[in-house]
Amino acid sequence: MTISTDLEAISKELTRLVSQTKKLSAALGKAEKPKAKSVKARTKATAVAKKTPAKGGNKTDTDRILAIINRSKKGVDTAALMKKTGFDQKKVRNILHRTYKQGKITRVQKGSYVGVK
Repeated sequence: MTISTDLEAISKELTRLVSQTKKLSAALGKAEKPKAKSVKARTKATAVAKKTPAKGGNKTDTDRILAIINRSKKGVDTAALMKKTGFDQKKVRNILHRTYKQGKITRVQKGSYVGVK
């Protein structure tokens, strides 16, 4: 083999590789486009809609805790909520923090909460 035939063989191989790369790139571009179109920007309305139970449907965990708190006149602490719901401490505290920030409950004393009327 001479150098010129080796160079021609390399050139053909490179051309073939470039062609394959373009085909793969085009296929990858087609695969990514539907994902980009189907992704929705999560708005506040959709976030609330997903958490709101359907009429007559199951209550959310937050609704269950708020119902327990609103039934109590003196207040409920985290231990009682954990016992009544079966949730772990972290989940109860996260729900209490979120509902407190939303203004749905108030603190009567340290660790004890009542519903806002």
